[in-house]
Amino acid sequence: MSLDVRQPEMRPKLTPSIDLPAPITLPGEQALFLSEGVDGLDEGAHFLNTLAPDEWMRLRAHGRRLSFRTGEAIFNQGDGHGGIFIIETGNVRVFYAAPSGREITLAYWTQGHFIGGPEMMGGGTHIWSGEALCDCRILFLPAPALKKLVVELPNFALCLLQGLTAKGRCYSAMAQMLGTRSVIERLAQFLINLGDLHGVRDGRAIIINAKVTHDQIAAMVGSTRQWVTVMMKRFQKDGLLSVSPRHIRIERPDALMELVSKGGA
Repeated sequence: MSLDVRQPEMRPKLTPSIDLPAPITLPGEQALFLSEGVDGLDEGAHFLNTLAPDEWMRLRAHGRRLSFRTGEAIFNQGDGHGGIFIIETGNVRVFYAAPSGREITLAYWTQGHFIGGPEMMGGGTHIWSGEALCDCRILFLPAPALKKLVVELPNFALCLLQGLTAKGRCYSAMAQMLGTRSVIERLAQFLINLGDLHGVRDGRAIIINAKVTHDQIAAMVGSTRQWVTVMMKRFQKDGLLSVSPRHIRIERPDALMELVSKGGA
């Protein structure tokens, strides 16, 4: 696919012509993971919403309240499973680290989601890690308590199934992207998703009003920071983007979407 611009060359406008609120820090107010769109990203945040007040009381009575500071590990890859963690406040990044040290971000989870699977009932080891992106309050449900609640509270068991369904859709979406899309397509799609989630229109352009680094993008799309830097420069040269220290500005959203639909050619 040729990205040549068939019009007089114009210098990208790096200064927005509109007033912007303070940029958000990823992921913002809803979950974020690699997918072909933004629909359903936060589906699992509501998996416990159907619990009755007395069921909530029993749930909390069986759990332990934990606090984590920014950057602190909630669980580590290779640690033994002991239960699940329900995010009451804050945001958590879940990631896999290869033996080389390279990391891939599986998801950013927000309030209401649970983390710590897939061995929810204990046994085995964590196959990825979770770290607090900000100060977090977590309700930890140990495996013995989880088993007891599943037996005694059928409604909770149904809620847990809904939560697992949402997690399955998340990781299926990520696997499909990694397995069927080129890394250029994944980069373009991720930028489009950020524009849909945190974009502010400025004429025909979309300003991604979020703090995002090349390292974060690389870990999300399954690449390296160096490759992301090279591709972002190429996108700027082709007139698709302009980048300032504060914002990524999608100058030609339709052309970026076309890059996804035509396989990054």
